[in-house]
Amino acid sequence: MNPAGSSKEAPKTHGKSGNPAKRNNPAYRGHNTAKSASAGDWISGARLRTLPLAIAPVALGTGAAIVASDPGVYHPVRALLALIVALCLQIGVNYANDYSDGIRGTDDFRIGPARLTGGGAAKPRTVLAVALAFFALAALAGLTLVVLTQYWWLLLVGVVAIGAAWLYTGGKRPYGYFGLGELFVFVFFGLVATMGTTYVQVGRINTESWLSGIGIGLIACAVLMVNNLRDIETDTAAGKRTLAVRIGATGSRVAFCVFLLVPFLIAGFFALFYPLGFLSLFVLLIALPACLITVTGRTAAELILSLKLTSIAALAYGVLLALAFAL
Repeated sequence: MNPAGSSKEAPKTHGKSGNPAKRNNPAYRGHNTAKSASAGDWISGARLRTLPLAIAPVALGTGAAIVASDPGVYHPVRALLALIVALCLQIGVNYANDYSDGIRGTDDFRIGPARLTGGGAAKPRTVLAVALAFFALAALAGLTLVVLTQYWWLLLVGVVAIGAAWLYTGGKRPYGYFGLGELFVFVFFGLVATMGTTYVQVGRINTESWLSGIGIGLIACAVLMVNNLRDIETDTAAGKRTLAVRIGATGSRVAFCVFLLVPFLIAGFFALFYPLGFLSLFVLLIALPACLITVTGRTAAELILSLKLTSIAALAYGVLLALAFAL
């Protein structure tokens, strides 16, 4: 995910570009003269507004695990480790995107605050090292979970998850540049994160985990869609063929509304069986304005507001539905 600010900026000098013409141009060798990034720069680079997409599926998976477990059985340590895995993967992929987009030259065209790499605030290798450090933390937490549960096959899931995080914008053919970002976000920040959290706690997956994983996965897709809708023109100029670029602005607005509203059908279904399930439907008070803004908005500032509302909706949806399961 790449939530960003709203002001149009001039191209920044930065590290090695994926464009050979830029790579040979001294103006694009910013990594040799990168200034020292401040603490605020690094916090901005972590893109904290994306973290609800890591917290919500773990909350849902834990709520589903409480439903599936024997009375009085709860594994808070395993839930905490699952949360660490999700948060570190999200932060790691944010820094990895900063690094990869910066050295490819994609951020020459972007709208919003300068990135660490693209804006020359930090050397590309430093940003890469920080990204790898967070991936390593995620791997360490995941390994601890595997040791605790003895589900050794989950090591493969962890390797695939870290690989998917890196290849979103990294590597020779990043899938995020070919319109597959939403698919992978749905799988890993929806199904895998939610069901994986349930599985490591109770050793099985239930209907609550499956359906709520689908719901939060779709909301994560909505966050990515509105972000890429904002960047259609700049991504087109950079040769980044996101799903939004492929289906156009109108199609992206329709897709966003579908992604964001279908999860509430799932919440409505759960409300039939869980007394507190109806509380998650109040999140529509956030989701519907986000849809209205996305459908009618034409400026980057409006779409960024929608993105923020959608991230808040993701967290509220996950926490409230998880509480309905747990209580």
